[in-house]
Amino acid sequence: MADAYIYDHVRTPRGRGKKDGSLHEVTSNALATGVLENIRDRNELDTTLVDDVVFGCVDPVKEAGGDITRTAVLQAGYDESVPGVQLNRYCSSGLDSVNFAAAKIMAGVDDVAIGGGVESMSRIGIGAAGNAWPMDPSAALPSYFVPQGISADLIATQYGFSRDDVDAYAVESQKRAAKSWEEGRFKNAIAPVKDVNGLTILDHDEHMRPSTDMQSLASLNASFAMMGEMGGFDGVSLQRYPQLEEVNHVHHAGNSSGIVDGSGAVLLGSEKGGKSMGLKPRARIKAFTNIGSEPNIMLTGPVSVTEKLLKQADMKVEDIDLFELNEAFASVVLRFMQAFEIPHDKINVCGGAIAMGHPLGATGAMILGTVLDELERRDQNTALITLCVGAGMGTATIIERV
Repeated sequence: MADAYIYDHVRTPRGRGKKDGSLHEVTSNALATGVLENIRDRNELDTTLVDDVVFGCVDPVKEAGGDITRTAVLQAGYDESVPGVQLNRYCSSGLDSVNFAAAKIMAGVDDVAIGGGVESMSRIGIGAAGNAWPMDPSAALPSYFVPQGISADLIATQYGFSRDDVDAYAVESQKRAAKSWEEGRFKNAIAPVKDVNGLTILDHDEHMRPSTDMQSLASLNASFAMMGEMGGFDGVSLQRYPQLEEVNHVHHAGNSSGIVDGSGAVLLGSEKGGKSMGLKPRARIKAFTNIGSEPNIMLTGPVSVTEKLLKQADMKVEDIDLFELNEAFASVVLRFMQAFEIPHDKINVCGGAIAMGHPLGATGAMILGTVLDELERRDQNTALITLCVGAGMGTATIIERV
């Protein structure tokens, strides 16, 4: 098979995913269009060379409905020969889109492709597309469906993480994100969002709260306690995990991923494709895979998919210089670190979604770019990127610098 290389990546800043957020007036299509324009212009890319564009979008309805990728390709002024496809694997959609694009290159089908994703959570509310799993009792009951927040608290209960543990992790995420912005670690990746007059709307991640400390987080009530206790979901999880006496509710808005708007794109190609673009590769997609995991606890997929991927790549945990795991909830990362005995100074070193936010369909592409930049800054070689996924799944990718 051919090698698939990463030639560049860009992302928008993440805007607060509410009506008062800076990107609320920017459509989903405009967000995706902006990163496609940026990655084209900064690389002086002849778009007739692009064989496909693959973007993730978790709620592809209303203005984000249909095939938003093809619409963004056209609006960005790419050659009309460039197709586009939208895919959805919940929170890993952005990383899966990169992997799908890379797979086509490895198979020799494409020479140049762009993977990425988009989500406007302030305009298209989370869950707007509906979901067959919780809505159909014949699917929900036998698989012990519960909302993700219950699953995050179940992980904390099952693996022994206290409220102080998850809050301390969240504080560190905020500190790391603030430091990364202060040091300019994201400056080469950011495509500022502009209006029709070319004026900048947003050029920084808007969700961050650098002043967060343990005292401020301690004042927040657990978000999922009432849902679990009064809504009956704790009982569902305890049926699935009868060895537990109760579910310890420890998560809240301050130690869970932020709701934000944003888009990201990754330029990929074969060696031949790179030569045609006149670009040098920055990294190689070494391996990637997906897995299903137990759907009630739901968010442990990063552990099992990493085990699968390392075996597939004939590698060990010690071979990975940096890990990037989406901070859907603090307990997800703590469990991953616990399972592989990974020190905190090797994972999410620039902060993560707890501080900067999680624009569902775009996040996977964004964090791949973040860790590539950090490998280069540290002069390290190999990174593993992974995300937990709704309904119990995991996606992971290994990249190595060239």
